[in-house]
Amino acid sequence: MGAITGTFKGFGVTFSHMFRKIVTTDYPFEPAPAAPRYHGRHILNRHPDGLEKCIGCELCAWACPADAIYVEGGDNTDEQRFSPGERYASIYQINYARCIFCGLCIEACPTRSLTMSNEYELARDSRQDLIFTKEQLLAPLLPGMEQPPHPMRLGETEKDYYLGALTNPGTSAGAEKAPWSETGTKDATGEAS
Repeated sequence: MGAITGTFKGFGVTFSHMFRKIVTTDYPFEPAPAAPRYHGRHILNRHPDGLEKCIGCELCAWACPADAIYVEGGDNTDEQRFSPGERYASIYQINYARCIFCGLCIEACPTRSLTMSNEYELARDSRQDLIFTKEQLLAPLLPGMEQPPHPMRLGETEKDYYLGALTNPGTSAGAEKAPWSETGTKDATGEAS
């Protein structure tokens, strides 16, 4: 008697799914938007004048449990200034073949230079292509920004940059509006990009 009841229960599940609306995602042509707090591809943010927020401290590399981040710091000079502080990241690489998208590197960053976007399409044909360089990770220049190296425009010292960071975040807010993100994500104000 139990076998017959089990059979009818199994057919009941089958029949209940036969009359439901079919939900099919047309993925390559219409990608589904990611959740707002989804941890995707990393972005190295900029200050509103275009200088990089990364100071080459290597704390993100130390915090990474998968050893996926490599940072080599360089010294800024008055002629060649890439960030407002004394140092900048001369080499910055993230190996996405090793990255586990845990977000510990984001928590370790003292300048909020490193954030994560909603970009999730990271499949490549070779492992070498999964090592993203600093040029690939840097946020795009928005209107009013200037390509580094250039002198500081927002103040005389690096302190001026970090005191106004909450009122003028640069590309920390809405950094997912980068040219590679064409999936219809929303920025910090809730506007569709």
